[in-house]
Order: sequence, then C-alpha cells, then structure tokens
Amino acid sequence: MIVTLLVSTGAEWEAAALGALSAHPGIVVLKRCVDVDDLLAAASAGQAQVAVLGAELAGLDAPVVDQLRTYGVRVVAVTADADVAPAHAHRIGIDGVVAADRVDELPDAVLTEPRPALLAEPTGPPPPPSPGGGAGCGRVIAVWGPGGAPGRTTLASALAAELARRHLATVLVDADPYGGAVAQQLGVLDEVSGLLAAARLVTAGTLPERIATVQRRLSADLTVITGLPRPDRWPEVRPGALTAVVERARDGAQVVIDTGFSLERDPTADLAARPERNGLTVEALEAADDVLLVGAADPVGLARLARGMTELREVLPALVPRVVVNRMRPSLGWREADVTAMLAGFGATAGVHFLPDDQPAVDRALVAGRTLVESGESPLTRAVGALLDAMAGSPVRR
Repeated sequence: MIVTLLVSTGAEWEAAALGALSAHPGIVVLKRCVDVDDLLAAASAGQAQVAVLGAELAGLDAPVVDQLRTYGVRVVAVTADADVAPAHAHRIGIDGVVAADRVDELPDAVLTEPRPALLAEPTGPPPPPSPGGGAGCGRVIAVWGPGGAPGRTTLASALAAELARRHLATVLVDADPYGGAVAQQLGVLDEVSGLLAAARLVTAGTLPERIATVQRRLSADLTVITGLPRPDRWPEVRPGALTAVVERARDGAQVVIDTGFSLERDPTADLAARPERNGLTVEALEAADDVLLVGAADPVGLARLARGMTELREVLPALVPRVVVNRMRPSLGWREADVTAMLAGFGATAGVHFLPDDQPAVDRALVAGRTLVESGESPLTRAVGALLDAMAGSPVRR
C-alpha cells in the first residue's frame, strides 16, 4: 500500500488525477495539500511515501525535494509542458514525470520505484569550472560574530581582498539574512542581488553552468556575490541554496562568507517545516572549513564575544572557531595575553588573533568604496595578512 500526498492548486488535471489515484487498490491519498509548506508539514509526519504535485508548483526546488526525501517521500510531478518541464524536474531531483493529458498513467508512476543506477547517471557534459579559478577545491572561510557591529563585513572583505592579492581566485559571498552591506562597502551599485539570483539558479537546477552570471568582478582574482537588497527577502533563499552556491564557488576558488549575527532557533520552524531566518547563518557555518569568530576589544564587545563563544558551542558543538579580537588599542588598559586568558574560560579555540584599531585605514576604504588592500598598506592590512598566514598552516575541516 502506497500512501500519497496530493498538492492541489486548482489545475485542470487534478480532478482526474485524484480519481485515478483513489480508484487504485494499492494507493491511499492521505491528504490534499495546498502549497509547499503544507506539503512539507504533512510529509514530516512520516506516514506518506509519495507526493504528487505539479511540476510548476511555486516554491518547488531542489532543497524542497531533498527535504521530502529525508522524510522518506519521493516526488512524482504532473506537467502540462511535456517539452520543458521533464528536464527541469530531473535537474531538481524529481523521480517521475507524467504528462497532464495522461494522468491515467499516474498510478503506475506512483507505484514504480526509480532505478538508482539511472538516478546516478549524468544527464549531460560535465559543468565548466568556475571562472577565475584553477583546478582543485578551494577553502571556505565563514566570518561570524555577535550583534553590535564587531567588524564582520570589514574582516570578510579584507580577507577576500588579501587572498586575491596573493593571486588566489576568491569569491566573497554576502550571506547576512538581515541585509548585508558588502555591496555598499565595496561600491557595488548593481541593484540585482547576487545571492537571490544564485538561489533562483539553484531552484532551476542551472547553477553549475550559470554561476558566473551572479558574480560581480572587482579585480582579476576577486569576485563578489552581493547580498539581500532588503532584510524582508530572506525567505527567498531556501535551505540548502547557500550550501549549493558555496560548494560550486569553491570549485577552483577560495570562498569567504560574510554571515549574520544571530544563531537563535525559531521554535515554530520544526512544526511548520518552514525555513528559518537564522538558518542561513547556521548553514554558512556548517559549510565552512574555517570559522572566524570576531568581536570587539572593548568591555561590551568582549562580553558579547564570550557569550557568542558559548552560543556557537551550543548550536554547533563540534565546531572549533578561530577567534579574532578586533579594534585592539592600548587605551583599553589590557594586554593581548589578558584577553586570551579571559577567553580561554569560554571554550576551545583554534587560536586567538588581534586586529589593531586602525580607523583611518577603514575610513579610506569606505569613502573610496574599495577594499582595505586597495586603500594602501596599513597596520590593519598587515594584521589581516598575518591572520591568513596563521590559517594557512591549519588543516582543512571537513
């Protein structure tokens, strides 16, 4: 007996599909869902094996299909466009496609398990390498820190620029779900969000061959994927989309991710099977080989940094971050050794590093809309270079 979920959106074929499914003795239609969120919530109960839906269903993408698969639910799609929709459906992982004018064949598609060998076969030539990169797999660095503007974006852009200065192809990704500032900081005036465009490519299954179209080139070795144009557009980046973008971008390039500040879980997310705003930040940290936890050197900043270390350990207990204490200055009255000793009581780290309070260098870069490296040699650029030198000797976390 196959238990089926049917997503009903008012399409002409749905009445005939429901009749064909209900008439078959080996199929039970458990529920008629109204949209993707309702489908995911019903599938999470673990009672269904197959979801039947329209191939053009709003919000249907590869992450949704993957999430359904984790619930033990495979997808059969019905399409009125027999020329285009099947290729798109297979790209996002849908197991079977039935033409809308042949819904009498729907029970057979529901009852037929896909052959694993066919699912593993490539559907075309291998995708081309990412632009600007050579062979090999790049390192992914995520820059995270608590609220209060400790310097996440400044550090992320400085790291990316320093990597590019060393002639390493580098992609800077703005993944702040509260509205990133990388584009404004670097003088990128393009109104099109690279992150949203990349998320749409993931949905369409065309990211491998089109990832170059969502990147803005800043130099021969540095490109940027700009962030959300408005904070309220975070739901458009569905779970798994950022991971897909990062994994593709790292194919021949180093990747630096500027993240949000909060790791707080939405207590209703599991009940509704919906994406979480802060899930984008958690996803960035999980995708990274190295996580830099940045905090300010003043009393308020250090208190937030200590709480951030505790929060990070609670959310991702296996992660060991590299701590960066930003805006360190003699007028605060404590030494680097004092700060290191204090932070040691809040958990293990891969090292503690200090960046000087170099506001003139930051101001020069901001006013000109350039990276720190482009604004000239300074104590801060030298400290960022030293940080990268220290990271170069650490193993990649996989």
